Amino acid sequence: MRIAFEELGAYAGAVAMVDGAFDPLHAGHIEYFRAASALGLPVLCNLASDKYIATKHRPLLSESDRMVVIGAIRYVDYTHLNQLDTEAVLEKLRPRYYVKGKDWELRGLPTRQLDICRRLGIEVVYLDTVRDSSSRLLERYTALNQNGVS
Repeated sequence: MRIAFEELGAYAGAVAMVDGAFDPLHAGHIEYFRAASALGLPVLCNLASDKYIATKHRPLLSESDRMVVIGAIRYVDYTHLNQLDTEAVLEKLRPRYYVKGKDWELRGLPTRQLDICRRLGIEVVYLDTVRDSSSRLLERYTALNQNGVS
């Protein structure tokens, strides 16, 4: 089910929030969603917009297509297209859990996100489900195409 920004407050304390671009989506993301759902709450996927993705690379799938694909994954209960920033969503939604991959624990979440979570009592959960990264997949794909391999 798609949730608009204005509706997020109705899910305060009742969801585990995952977020990211998921472009391209890969098996590690599915494991991440599965592990988030094992926390025992419905999972809300806060999906990055095309505008955000375009700051990193040209989107492979449009935000509307990614919403459909991620919304069809059995471990994801709600989807939200993030047109603002993660901090605004955390403030409005106030999820019980803010779920990130273990790689974020090592590199550190943005200070503003951590401050919001502390202030609002949102538990940050780091899952050890990192199997690959969309960035690495794109780099390998680009390298193969530059070398004439299809």
